[in-house]
Amino acid sequence: MRSMESNNPVFARTESLRAASQGVGFHTPAPTAEDVAAIYGTPQRMTMDDVIVKTGILLAIVVGVGAASWYLQVPLGVAMLAGLVGFALAMVNIFKKSVSPGLVMAYAVAQGVFLGVISASYEGTYRGIVVQAVVGTAAVFGAVLFGYKSGKLRATPRFVKVVTFGLVGMVAVLLLNLLVGAFTDGDPLGISGGNTGLSILFTLGLIVFGALTFVMDFDQADRMVAAGVPDSEAWRVSFGLVVGLIFLYLNILRLLSYLQSSD
Repeated sequence: MRSMESNNPVFARTESLRAASQGVGFHTPAPTAEDVAAIYGTPQRMTMDDVIVKTGILLAIVVGVGAASWYLQVPLGVAMLAGLVGFALAMVNIFKKSVSPGLVMAYAVAQGVFLGVISASYEGTYRGIVVQAVVGTAAVFGAVLFGYKSGKLRATPRFVKVVTFGLVGMVAVLLLNLLVGAFTDGDPLGISGGNTGLSILFTLGLIVFGALTFVMDFDQADRMVAAGVPDSEAWRVSFGLVVGLIFLYLNILRLLSYLQSSD
């Protein structure tokens, strides 16, 4: 064990300082991880507080920009363009090796514009639906977090495989339906065009699979904290959480509109 410690310059220096202090009759506390990081210029380790703060920042951007877009009555065409930009930025952030806070926040801005206009459109047709969707999103997120913290939901290899393939498959079917619908009657599979039983069940499936991805996000955050990754990686975890929350909100919004249409 001693040989392992002596090969590490950080611990070697710490041990020599401690020995010197004891030799003159007083004790100097061992430096904390933050002290060592400051001395040697190494990045701070990621903590759960980092994830919470950065997630809060991204959500504040989404909500703030969304509220402004709603108030300014941004045209639907601009919102659609913002949605495409947000999708492109999401792909860049997902596949980029090093996390970029600027790109992550740019994604939040683009999605804020998109969500603000879409939410205003839904609210104009279904009074009170946006508040219901926000409450529903928070409730589902809280339920999944409770399930994870209580140990009832775990990101086992089988769980990850089922959720990933299930969600990717359903999104692929949805996109295919939209693509084919652009050249036919608009909803060839009957999964996104109204309050049919199939569209309600399909949207429920998207909500369930989308909610379960949070289990993988929570597990990733725990593993990254345990591994001592740099605190900048908290942006990556926060980005994943915000993507999931936006996906969940949009599908709950759709589900509520289907249910209200059937009244």
